[in-house]
Amino acid sequence: MLFKYLFIITLVILFVPPVRRFVFYLLVGRQLVKEQKKQGDVSGGRREGDVRVDNRQKKDTNYPYKGGDYVDYEEVK
Repeated sequence: MLFKYLFIITLVILFVPPVRRFVFYLLVGRQLVKEQKKQGDVSGGRREGDVRVDNRQKKDTNYPYKGGDYVDYEEVK
């Protein structure tokens, strides 16, 4: 008798899409929502598309290297 009920419940879960979505949400969905909220909090509260520019400090003027060597090149057609 118990086996019959378990079999019917299993068939309903496997073949009825709304029930399957609900069961998936109960098992996995809540955990996914929690993880997404954590990721949103970690991003620093900035919205997607915001641009942040950090100014670089001026380079040391005593640094002896002022450029590279000249390299010949050949134009390829």
